[in-house]
Amino acid sequence: MKIIDAHLHFVQEPYFNEIAKQAGHLNTEEHLRSEYKRLGFAGGIVMGNRSLDLENHQYPEMLKYCVGLDKVYLKNNNIESSLSLIEAHLQRAECCGIKLYPGYNPVYVYDKMYAPVYRLARRYNKPVAVHMGETASPDARLCYSHPLTLDNAAAENPDVRFVMCHFGNPWLADAAAVISKNKNVAVDLSGLLEGRVNIDQLFIDQSGYLDMVKAWLGYINAWDRVMFGTDWPLVNLEEYVEFIKRLVPKKYWDNVFWKNAENIYMGKC
Repeated sequence: MKIIDAHLHFVQEPYFNEIAKQAGHLNTEEHLRSEYKRLGFAGGIVMGNRSLDLENHQYPEMLKYCVGLDKVYLKNNNIESSLSLIEAHLQRAECCGIKLYPGYNPVYVYDKMYAPVYRLARRYNKPVAVHMGETASPDARLCYSHPLTLDNAAAENPDVRFVMCHFGNPWLADAAAVISKNKNVAVDLSGLLEGRVNIDQLFIDQSGYLDMVKAWLGYINAWDRVMFGTDWPLVNLEEYVEFIKRLVPKKYWDNVFWKNAENIYMGKC
């Protein structure tokens, strides 16, 4: 089965090296390339967190990327300079969209400072991926990453495609309501686990939670807007493929594992 990883990180630094080790991987290009080939991954979408500098976004050929707007953008006194760099990224064939980090950044996605960013996304017809749900850092602010905040941005920008990352976990009901209401919002299923897991035991120990995930995916019933993603290097790739297979009905596997990402991301590169 063909697979596109709609959400990964590609940063060689101690933090990512350690979480890769905990997931049974090495945080290197060689190892990722080998695992992608072994497991049938056709490619992936990097969620950029390397500033807006163009030279910081050079990736292996099997990876495309979304340019991430970090705290530098938020604190930049020369917003026009930042917008110029964002546009330069969007003009690249390998740049598939924009990534926002609410929660890590104390700004709501409907804040007026993002209006020109959404205009650029609209102009270049490239999606805006948004971190939603829990954060990895205790000094982040969850009120900014609650899925309901994305409803405002999606409703105000109906001709911009948004991607709700991580299914807004753990606010699954709220996330499902936003996705169901706003047809311009897709979702990726990345980062719902971390490290190594025993899949059989997980579905016993966490049956209540995982039944809710399946129930809300069924409630949305929008299998043309749900994408597989891993949040590499957070999870073991082989285990995560099996994990998502158990959450998604088999008849939708092609959509979820590659067709939707190909349409939403790869078709925009």
